[in-house]
Amino acid sequence: LYRTALGITSDRGAAEELLQDCFLRVYDHIDSVDGCSSLRPWLHRIIVNLSYNWAAKKRLRLVSLEEVFERLLSVPRSSPERALEREQMVQAVDEAIRALAMPQRAVVVLFYLQGFSVAEIAHTLECPVGTVKSRLHNARKVLKRRLQADSRISTEIAYELLSS
Repeated sequence: LYRTALGITSDRGAAEELLQDCFLRVYDHIDSVDGCSSLRPWLHRIIVNLSYNWAAKKRLRLVSLEEVFERLLSVPRSSPERALEREQMVQAVDEAIRALAMPQRAVVVLFYLQGFSVAEIAHTLECPVGTVKSRLHNARKVLKRRLQADSRISTEIAYELLSS
């Protein structure tokens, strides 16, 4: 839950506060949980909504996490050159993800960072599976286009990064 909030807000303090708010809401509304349904999507839906509200209040564009990049591409840290290359790629991916629309960014965070399936994301965000697939597809296209245009990342790496 914390990583989801952090992935959406990119603010550790806000993520901690949102996590506390999430648990307060859970405590207040635990009786509304259906015993048959999974608690995980319900909790993530609460934290996503709280994060959206936080971003709207702060009028901030959502920012991505380095961890999203880490899940997309692992670059060995075997030499100073590779470390510099990795840092440049992290920065480029972070900037590209930062430019995504909020709904696309939420799907990217849940899919890559949290490891949710498309069906779990649909359940969590209360939208059709097709909508999640569309948002993920469009986010990948936007990211790929931006990364291919970025001189810090080779075209081959941009393609590999988002071909999944």
